[in-house]
Amino acid sequence: MLLTTTQSIEGRSIVEYKAIVTGETIIGANIFKDFLAGIRDIVGGRSGSYERVLREAKDTAMAEMIDRARRYGADAIVGIDLDYETVGKNGGMLMVSASGTAVKLS
Repeated sequence: MLLTTTQSIEGRSIVEYKAIVTGETIIGANIFKDFLAGIRDIVGGRSGSYERVLREAKDTAMAEMIDRARRYGADAIVGIDLDYETVGKNGGMLMVSASGTAVKLS
């Protein structure tokens, strides 16, 4: 599956637009508590624990989106957008959503 944030894929033609596809992940507050317990790993202003959790959430959202595109028989997803939002009471949860257009290529 080819993935891109652009609207086209160099050297390939889009022959059919299948559907808008999405994937979502919500990380609960308990993950952030676990993260805070591991805050000791901050080096140079970055937290490896927090980055791993965010990366895992993004990867899960992307995998869901790809799975949905495959069900449509798509070869690629173009125009991919990733969004990160806080949700829930007092913003206690983080939602990662991925969206794009599933397409068939020639």
